[in-house]
Amino acid sequence: MTPLFADDPAAAFGQFVLIGLVSGLLYALIALGYTMVYGIVELINFAHGDLFMLGCMLALQIGWWFGVAGPGSEDKAGTTAAYLAIATALVAAPLACAALNVAVDRAVYKPLRNAPKLAPLVSAIGVSFVFMNLGLFWFGPTDQSFPDLVPAGTNLAEGTGLRLTAKDLMVVLVTLPVMAGLTVFVKYAPLGKAMRATAQNPTAAQLMGIDVDRVIAATFAIGGALAGVGSVVYGLYFNTVNYQMGFQNGLYAFTAAVLGGIGNIPGAVLGGVLIGLIKALGGAYIGAVWSEALVFGVLIVILLFRPNGLLGARTREKV
Repeated sequence: MTPLFADDPAAAFGQFVLIGLVSGLLYALIALGYTMVYGIVELINFAHGDLFMLGCMLALQIGWWFGVAGPGSEDKAGTTAAYLAIATALVAAPLACAALNVAVDRAVYKPLRNAPKLAPLVSAIGVSFVFMNLGLFWFGPTDQSFPDLVPAGTNLAEGTGLRLTAKDLMVVLVTLPVMAGLTVFVKYAPLGKAMRATAQNPTAAQLMGIDVDRVIAATFAIGGALAGVGSVVYGLYFNTVNYQMGFQNGLYAFTAAVLGGIGNIPGAVLGGVLIGLIKALGGAYIGAVWSEALVFGVLIVILLFRPNGLLGARTREKV
């Protein structure tokens, strides 16, 4: 593969690292939903990736409503309508994904709390297919163009040998505060402490007066909201959505959660960033066709030596 800067290998390497970091942050946002739910109820919620996809579809629908997406729409990047569409999507998609995630928990997962582990797992796969078909009926089987509302033509790192666009900066400025806020919430907020107590021992937490069902519902809501935020940022960054995007991105996010230590919030972030870097650097220097094999090859090697993930064995707290 020809480097981005054939005459400057160091700049090319730096560019690929930047690409990997940005995509890794997006994977981390989705991975947090996996890891939080697993940390509380030990359920691998395979429907989470398709919930993320529905968030993208809702953000696209909002773009249609504001007239900045769809047939006949003009380039409205930087206009009032564009800013209103982005702000509305950043509020509506997290709320809708959170509500849908809680509804699925109440209707599907809660009745199976005490069932054998295989029952909720199969149910999660079934919910995933339901979500995927909702996306198919919503916008059809073809790729949909997400409105290009964030200008990407200006290089914010002129003179450094790198290309840093407003889209890259958007990903960082949205995802890092969200992750930092989640970390502070889980560590210091009363509900966050209740989550950690429930993760360690649900029975003991209930005996101490903690409403475990409320904690689980809040966990699903927060995980869904994170997927909603990630869906809007993803759509604005890549400008293409389709009903099958949840499977691939959900698989990478789940891999990131396992790599970092599923049930561990810092581990999910670390795993997402590592997955992004491996994909970007592997695709650049080994070949794009080998990037996925490289990601899962690295995962297998790491799990051989650290079965609990990179950070899974270093902390007793899952959340």
